[in-house]
Amino acid sequence: MLGIDYGERRLGVAVGELPLGIAHPLATLQADSDRARLRLLEPLMQEWKPVLLVVGLPVHIDGRAHPMAERCRKFAQKLTRRFAVEARMIDERLTSHAAAQALADAEVPMHRRKQVLDQVAAQGILETFFEANEDIA
Repeated sequence: MLGIDYGERRLGVAVGELPLGIAHPLATLQADSDRARLRLLEPLMQEWKPVLLVVGLPVHIDGRAHPMAERCRKFAQKLTRRFAVEARMIDERLTSHAAAQALADAEVPMHRRKQVLDQVAAQGILETFFEANEDIA
C-alpha cells in the first residue's frame, strides 16, 4: 500500500505493509497540478503495485474540516479512477507536526528536512491507518 500526504506543491509518498504494520518514507513529488501529480505517481504505482492507497484528510485540531479537505477527497477519487485501486481517506491531524518533530529529534539537518518532511508525514498517515485497522492485519 501507498500513503499519500497531499499538498498544493508537493506529494509525500510512503510505502507500507498492513500485515506487518510497517511504513517507510518513499518519495516527495513536486507538481503544480493534479494531472502532473498523477503522472509522477505512475512509476511508483507500477513499481510497488499497491492494493490500497491511503490519502491523508486534513482536519483542524478541533475536528473541523480543513480548507484542503475537499481537494484531498477529489484527488483520492482521481487516484481510484486513474489506477483502479481503492483510495481511503484517514484523518491526518498532526502528522506533519509529528514528522517535523521526528526529523528534529533525529537531528536531520534543516536543509534536508524540507526534502523529506512530506514523505515522513505520509509514513505517519500509513501508521495512523494501521493503528485504526489493527483488526484487519
